[in-house]
Amino acid sequence: QVQLVESGGGLVQAGGSLRLSCTASRSFFLIHSMAWYRQAPGEQRELVAQFRSGGRTNYADSVKGRFAISRDNAKNSVYLQINSLKPEDTGVYYCNIVADGVDYWGKGTLVTVSS
Repeated sequence: QVQLVESGGGLVQAGGSLRLSCTASRSFFLIHSMAWYRQAPGEQRELVAQFRSGGRTNYADSVKGRFAISRDNAKNSVYLQINSLKPEDTGVYYCNIVADGVDYWGKGTLVTVSS
């Protein structure tokens, strides 16, 4: 069973930055997508940033220009650099990897942005 472990969340003031990391417990034969989602209190989980096949990326409109997704295939890892944080960025951030026909999720890391 593959485990995805996120880290890097925390409490930060508005305008600050964080770098979230997600590492899979093993490598994959074929990765279809790697993504970060977030779930704010009382809200549904939403896609924040994603790598799709062919290396294309897409971002939620609310984070464009502030968030950057990156990956290190050798480390089975995906990262999310979050800059210019806003209080509305508060939530649990989840890593998602779709690979080898399976949809994997981490348990999430909490990001709290104070105003």
